[in-house]
Amino acid sequence: MALTTAACTPSSTKDTSAGTEAPQQLTAADAKTFIENAQQEIEKLQRPAAHAEWAYQTYINQDTAAVTAYLSEKLTSRASELAKEAAKFNNVEVDADTRRKLNLMRNGLVMPAPADAKLSERLAQLGSDLNGMYGAGKYCRSEEECFRLTEMSAIMANSRDADELLEMWQGWREVSPPMKDLYAEQVEIANKGAQELGFADVSELWRGSYDMPADDFANELDRLWNQVEPFYEALHCHVRAKLGEQYGTDVVPQQGPIPAHLLGNMWAQTWGNIYDVVKPEEPLEVIDVTAALEQHGYDEIKMVKQAESFFTSLGFEPLPETFWERSQFQQPADRDVVCHASAWDLDDKDDLRIKMCIQKTGEEFAVIHHELGHNFYQRAYKDQPLLYRGSANDGFHEAIGDTIALSITPKYLKEIGLVDTVPDAKNDIGMLLKQALDKIAFVPFGLLVDQWRWKVFSGEITPEQYNTAWWQLREKYQGVKAPVERDADAFDPGAKYHVPANTPYTRYFLAHILQFQFHRELCKIAGDQGPVHRCSIYNSKEAGEALNTMLEMGQSRPWQDALESLTGSGQMDATAIMDYFAPLKAWLDEQNQGRTCGW
Repeated sequence: MALTTAACTPSSTKDTSAGTEAPQQLTAADAKTFIENAQQEIEKLQRPAAHAEWAYQTYINQDTAAVTAYLSEKLTSRASELAKEAAKFNNVEVDADTRRKLNLMRNGLVMPAPADAKLSERLAQLGSDLNGMYGAGKYCRSEEECFRLTEMSAIMANSRDADELLEMWQGWREVSPPMKDLYAEQVEIANKGAQELGFADVSELWRGSYDMPADDFANELDRLWNQVEPFYEALHCHVRAKLGEQYGTDVVPQQGPIPAHLLGNMWAQTWGNIYDVVKPEEPLEVIDVTAALEQHGYDEIKMVKQAESFFTSLGFEPLPETFWERSQFQQPADRDVVCHASAWDLDDKDDLRIKMCIQKTGEEFAVIHHELGHNFYQRAYKDQPLLYRGSANDGFHEAIGDTIALSITPKYLKEIGLVDTVPDAKNDIGMLLKQALDKIAFVPFGLLVDQWRWKVFSGEITPEQYNTAWWQLREKYQGVKAPVERDADAFDPGAKYHVPANTPYTRYFLAHILQFQFHRELCKIAGDQGPVHRCSIYNSKEAGEALNTMLEMGQSRPWQDALESLTGSGQMDATAIMDYFAPLKAWLDEQNQGRTCGW
């Protein structure tokens, strides 16, 4: 996502002040004036920072790096100052709209800096150091033979040698122990900053960003997890049994957690890479989208044009001409770029772009649809005031892209002429299992990362307990364990990018729940009578209109209102996952007969 929304992330509408006394002279009129001026100032700072970041990511060199660092620091430091000014109005009586905007500013900081200049500078330095340590991380067998994370991840995905997998797993976790003391210091300083904003600690700031009391939000996450857990347990049971067949039950005991190094991913967060180990034994007819794209002469631009036509079929206006002129679709031959796919909105209006190094594969075809989902969301809320130009909560933006990708079904591929026939429904189990290995296996991991962090921020988990508590949560939610005894002084959470980078993670959990709820509802609106996993909303103007109504709201209203506008309910509901994967759940239950499930 572009920097254009960096200073205004989703937040609570209620006043969560913790005793910040407002000076008597401040009034509701002062608050409105402050908001108006702050929005203008942020907008003025955001645009050059966004253009600089785009220049850096599409043309990496010393100059673009220096410019983006300078402008980004200007933007974030001013946003921090404005957040503290917003906190001065905590106890001023204001209307609901003004309160929402004040809270969006106050909650917009992820790691708030204290007013003390030395502590603020130290916090910035710690963040930079932790990021640098992660980015420079490598594991060396010898002075001559070292592995970067990308190489190690490829081995984790493809190797079926348990000893090699364990070596890579342990090797990467040598990177993070030096981070531990720095991380603990960072938590201490950021908590001081949060207290100056009127929060008890950073945990309350993060949890309070969801239009409901912080503790209620944590309970809501547990409720959603309880809806998904029986399906996850069935998937876990089948995967554990198949891994036992692959590696032996001495390596994978059949009544406990699964050793984390055998699941095809450095963090055991998605399991799709071991589909070959756990797939159904009967041969299945699966559409090869990559081959179909090649057969029909799809190049990178044609892939993006087709994805755009998905949205125009729903009634959305085509993308502006500047999108095609300014986006990066391919890896340039003459310079270094960041290839990680992302969607950008550089002016908060119409300067929409995507940045990808598109590979002509079925997977990338889905990614393009996902990224354009971000772009069409960005354009839908462009007429909102600056502080409302964002998704209803931080899970919505990712969920919208994923919702669109769920419509790339065999039915859709046939409608656009990529394939001639839709495989019989008996072939669906393979597709659903592959999806579940990525999407459902992720759900407990998506939940536990911030469960750990919130307890760290609140002091419930002390630095001495960092690693022990991490693995307790991994076992509790995922049924996954460390493959070897872990030293209490290790810092395994730091081996996951989002921890040293201080990127909140609950958004990914929410996106994995919401995308299925959105998809189910849009399929009903589109009048699709078939199984929800076979539905595509392609060509449904009714579905497009309902979707756009929600997107246009941005974050101007509590996310519950946005959700209700589409689904008729203001409550997130994970039963849509059970509906989508119903045939797979029946198949898993059949496979698991006679097995001991749970851990």
